[in-house]
Amino acid sequence: MSSLPANYLSPEEYLAIERAADHKSEYHAGEMYAMAGGSREHSLIAGNIFAELHRQLKGRPCEPHGSDLRVRVSATGLYTYPDGSVACGEIQYEDGRRDTLLNPTVIVEVLSESTEAYDRGGKWRQYQTIPSLREYLLVAQDRPSIEKFTRIDHSGDWTYSVYEGLDAVVDLPSIGSTLPLREVYDRITFDFSVP
Repeated sequence: MSSLPANYLSPEEYLAIERAADHKSEYHAGEMYAMAGGSREHSLIAGNIFAELHRQLKGRPCEPHGSDLRVRVSATGLYTYPDGSVACGEIQYEDGRRDTLLNPTVIVEVLSESTEAYDRGGKWRQYQTIPSLREYLLVAQDRPSIEKFTRIDHSGDWTYSVYEGLDAVVDLPSIGSTLPLREVYDRITFDFSVP
């Protein structure tokens, strides 16, 4: 027989606390985890991605979101705040508050030293269970590089691509958009020379 953690929170309790909080926390398996702040580079990269997708998707049936929109992974119970997401068609929310997205098409995570292993590992395994998810992007901060995982049809299999250098352009066929790395890394200075 399994036992619950001493401080176990139900999803409903988590949402009540989170909606009243002045900071963001993720939730999984009955526990809340406070999120750390990001760097200047992290903020600029995430903002550049949002701005580029917002510009391209204007007037189309997909809407981009920044890190303020929570995503729930229904199969695992994870509530998280990706650095970016795009939802298309009939957008599904957990409840009438419309602050917890259930059906993202694209998820973006900007990598940092403290979250990279989780973004590549445990979180990625959970994201793969979202039926609507078609593309997952891992965006480096220390060099112009974006890794893309693309779902193959409805098989559950994924392909992997990497885009490097400021002249590279990431194709996002699931939303009919692109991400030029030169735009993603606007105002970012690297510690080495990049093409």
